[in-house]
Amino acid sequence: MSGRPLDVLEASLEDPVTVHLKDGTTYYGILAGYDQHMNVVIEPEEGVNDRVEGDLDGEFAVAIEDTTIIRGDNVVSIKA
Repeated sequence: MSGRPLDVLEASLEDPVTVHLKDGTTYYGILAGYDQHMNVVIEPEEGVNDRVEGDLDGEFAVAIEDTTIIRGDNVVSIKA
């Protein structure tokens, strides 16, 4: 796999991801889709509480409840 962003997203399809947004919000769910603008579709993961521990300094991510589309302009990072 190369390090190109879209290749990384392709490899992460159907896997849990944490999405960090510009406003500081962090969401957690299953990556269901994406496009060339890095808009992403995230679906809820079964059995996950409202908040899950994040990966940075004990922050928490919001576990989504419904299928959610996030505009790529708002995304700072996506961690698989």
